[in-house]
Amino acid sequence: MTVKDIMSSPVYVLKPNDTVAHARNLMLRHKINTLIVVDDEEEMVGIVTMSDLSRKKAQSGPTWKRRPVDDILIDRVMTESPLTIYSSASISQATSMMLENHISSLPVMKNKVAGIITRTDIVKYIVENRSLEGSISEWMTKNPIFVHRHHTINHVIDEMDKSNIHKLLVVNDVEKTVGMISTRDLALNSLKDDEGKLQSKEIKMARKPETGGQRVYRDVEKVSLVAEDIMSTQLHVIDSSDSLNNATKIMIDENVLGLPVRENEDIVGIISRSDILRAIQNQLSE
Repeated sequence: MTVKDIMSSPVYVLKPNDTVAHARNLMLRHKINTLIVVDDEEEMVGIVTMSDLSRKKAQSGPTWKRRPVDDILIDRVMTESPLTIYSSASISQATSMMLENHISSLPVMKNKVAGIITRTDIVKYIVENRSLEGSISEWMTKNPIFVHRHHTINHVIDEMDKSNIHKLLVVNDVEKTVGMISTRDLALNSLKDDEGKLQSKEIKMARKPETGGQRVYRDVEKVSLVAEDIMSTQLHVIDSSDSLNNATKIMIDENVLGLPVRENEDIVGIISRSDILRAIQNQLSE
């Protein structure tokens, strides 16, 4: 089995002067995570992923000076000269390249771009053709990062960048997990309102006057959208003792990028497609 047998084709392309809004609409319409950027001669000059789009959601400065992300041109977002793989390469080679370089997709070359292979393509193939061994606890990412539901989008992105992660969990005022945010959620949510302006909202900022004191709402602050505005709330929590194979099937069937992992009553980790890819690499190398 080679990359050619499981890659996604045809590829969807953009031009460098297309906008982020156009990229996001293509991803939504075709249910894809990656776009190829080509020049006027149809030669590949870059690649755009959901991670690329999500990073642009972080904006500094006062709200009135910020430029809507949707209006940013692709040449300011794309990754230039992306890694590629030949169509004749093995699934194991594609898996290793993705893990070693911390990427989620590879353009597939056969003279020109013939397709794209993604983590999802590999995971789907494995689920359909063989059984993954082991439990979730062996492969999950432990000690997940949590943010409060009122944390800003900038804070969410900073936490992802700082820990080099693509998913984190959202808690409410009593520290109960109420949602999860992935790069997909960041990339596919528009921050503009119906008039094309950056959205904002007023939130009550909670303060504790002293250690162990009662939580008191002291002020109202106007901010851009916050974690609860873009988080996924339909969480499928899975037990750490459950099988990796079952977790993989749930992710594919429900089209989610990760599952919170529970041990007793506590959330202790997240099992993601990257974690599953590590398990697949280990199994393919045996």
